[in-house]
Amino acid sequence: MEIKTLFVDATRCIGCRACEAGCRECDSHKGESMVMVDFVDRGFSVATQPTVCMHCEDPVAPCAQVCPAQAILISPEGVVQQADPSRCIGCQNCVFACPFGVPKFDVEARLMKKCNLCYDRTVQGLQPWCAQACPTDALWYGTFEEFAARRNGSPVSCTGFGEMDVHTRVYQVMPAGTEKLDLVALLSEAAEGRPVREEAWVL
Repeated sequence: MEIKTLFVDATRCIGCRACEAGCRECDSHKGESMVMVDFVDRGFSVATQPTVCMHCEDPVAPCAQVCPAQAILISPEGVVQQADPSRCIGCQNCVFACPFGVPKFDVEARLMKKCNLCYDRTVQGLQPWCAQACPTDALWYGTFEEFAARRNGSPVSCTGFGEMDVHTRVYQVMPAGTEKLDLVALLSEAAEGRPVREEAWVL
């Protein structure tokens, strides 16, 4: 069975925040967006980056691993759900464990919230709200094969955090030939004020 997932292409993001508006329509967190559009370096550029839950696969979602109440369930399709209100004890372990900084903690509700890939829509064959709303396809929903046939760039599902690699269900679109997003290399070059080399994307 072909598995559809989300592809995130920051080079197409125009900062319109339509994805955030669309996300607010999701029934599991109606009125609140689980997508964040951030400036990459606001002091020097207008470039923006959409941040969504990456639905980690290997190691098994860190947020689910550290939950002592087993409130974070993973669907058979690999979608990491937001915390089950009947189980969440508000410890915030998941917030601190996520390498991508995605989960939000609702203090009033004492509940972790995050993107669940619009599970109520995607199980019916519909797109997540964020992908449907994005006018530039910076957030695009489909299979790996469909992406390869229609789009340029290398979909990468591995992100390196120092010595730790995290494999995700959601893909980040990188320059052609990239095998892995190496954050340490990128941050090191940026801190030194040097232009980031394309080779820095690959370990």
